[in-house]
Amino acid sequence: MGVAVLFLLLATVTPFLFIQMKKPVLAAVQSVLLVGMWVYFFQVLYFTTPAAFSMTWSSYYLSLIVAEVAWVMFIIAMVKANPKLQETMEKL
Repeated sequence: MGVAVLFLLLATVTPFLFIQMKKPVLAAVQSVLLVGMWVYFFQVLYFTTPAAFSMTWSSYYLSLIVAEVAWVMFIIAMVKANPKLQETMEKL
């Protein structure tokens, strides 16, 4: 349960990463997916589990996938922006 909440919190931060990377469309898409993700989480936690491939189920898993892609994009952007790391990469 703790790991799931950790992934949910990381996914919640994702729109801010997209905004920092100057990708507002992806930030808006992730924000919409976040609503469905949290609705699905609370439905599973307090009520019955929604059916597979329902709207909340889809937004839950799509949100997690988009969040993973966003974190990888953010890490790559940070490495590219850091001149010391660029220098190290060139030496290798």
